[in-house]
Amino acid sequence: MKRFFALFSIPASVVDEWKKSTPPEKMNAAAEEMMGAWKKWMTDHEKSLVDKGKPLGKTKRLTANGVSDVRNDLNWYLILEAESHEAAAKMLADHPHLRIPESSVELMEIPDRPGM
Repeated sequence: MKRFFALFSIPASVVDEWKKSTPPEKMNAAAEEMMGAWKKWMTDHEKSLVDKGKPLGKTKRLTANGVSDVRNDLNWYLILEAESHEAAAKMLADHPHLRIPESSVELMEIPDRPGM
């Protein structure tokens, strides 16, 4: 089995617009529905999840010129196992995160490192 790193993102502008234009009661209902769908997906794929991941928080960017606070589109990560990159992508193809407008998941193989 190979391991894969999945990085979930939602454009910050989409999140901002949703917060601005969605009434609180509708926002709460949508959040509860999404959480239920995430939990079901996680349960359905539990045997393939190496790390169920966590939400990603505020970001600091470090460069040779120093440290700054930045905002990005990154939302969540998880690590899973699958026979191939294609099999991992197929597993994520029905993930509820992809119901969010303009959202995406980037899927990267975590290669073995010789000698480590």
